[in-house]
Amino acid sequence: MASVEDGLSGVDAVGPDETGEQIEGFRREIYLDVSGDPETCVTELRFRAPRAQPDRGEESGMTGADGETLDFYVTPGPMTDLAGVPAGVLDGLSTDPVAVCRRVPGVLVHEYWAGSYGVEVPERRLNELRARSAVEMVDAIQQLHAGPLTVARPPEQRMVGNCRHFSTLSTALLRRAGIPARARCGFAAYFEPGRHVDHWVTEYWSAARRRWVRIDAQLDEVQRAAIAPDFDTEDMPDGPFLPAGDAWQRCRRGEADPATFGILEFWGLWFVQANVVRDLAALNKMELLPWDVWGPMKFRTELDDGTVSLTDSVAGVLMAGDTEAVRRLYQGSDELRVPGQVFDARFEVVHALPKPGA
Repeated sequence: MASVEDGLSGVDAVGPDETGEQIEGFRREIYLDVSGDPETCVTELRFRAPRAQPDRGEESGMTGADGETLDFYVTPGPMTDLAGVPAGVLDGLSTDPVAVCRRVPGVLVHEYWAGSYGVEVPERRLNELRARSAVEMVDAIQQLHAGPLTVARPPEQRMVGNCRHFSTLSTALLRRAGIPARARCGFAAYFEPGRHVDHWVTEYWSAARRRWVRIDAQLDEVQRAAIAPDFDTEDMPDGPFLPAGDAWQRCRRGEADPATFGILEFWGLWFVQANVVRDLAALNKMELLPWDVWGPMKFRTELDDGTVSLTDSVAGVLMAGDTEAVRRLYQGSDELRVPGQVFDARFEVVHALPKPGA
């Protein structure tokens, strides 16, 4: 099947989704079956991410995007595929990326912020935290309050999650809307003064601005009022959030204290090292739970020379911003690649992951 652009002659188009809303910066393409009747050869109309040139103007790594990168991040992975969700649940969702992300706090409540919404989370509901895939999340949301995701639930009827759930669900919804997106694992400097707290955010590609936009999909008006950030949480600058590779390199250069990186009672360079591996997996569309453990990850132990050297290499690739190199490193390493089973360190069980395509 061949592809030709329509009469726009190469101009990037905005195209309507099923609700009639516009998809920013996407190119309209007509797919032809050149072997058939020329009068009936148009078989498919798609919206495709424009072929942008890499943006080299930023320093935090993974900032540029070529056409292959956008194609990769506009399609779902095992954790973000919403194919199993009934269509009615997703009806009415916007194709504006910020509007998409703003829907997520209406269906999820962070376990550590629940009290700010007047919710006391009973022990039995902590099982909701074990949802890994977007389909599992939507199923849990529907069990608590059936209806489209456009409907904000009362806080007590939202699925109990954490930052990774907000990041992964927003990434899934963005990809469904035809917007290249990815979840990022790292550390936030805006929750506890003087500390970098384990955190996940979302990045989406803005064709209009020709760059990745970083947004904290967890933060709504309640949380922003509590932490009073001095930056735009829906278009974050470099600094407030450090991707794990950036955090690792700063610690290794002596520019940051590893003891300030972590969460709860867990702090130190070993924590940063584990998040480097998690961010590598997330950039390969395997967005696992923040306590899923595999491969070279360590727990509360001093890192050996081999682990340090390996993590130096991984962080270097992440910070270079070459998606092809990130994918090649991940796919080529049995040690780094997510295996068929991971250890769930919080619930202390071995969890079997679904096979691709299952």
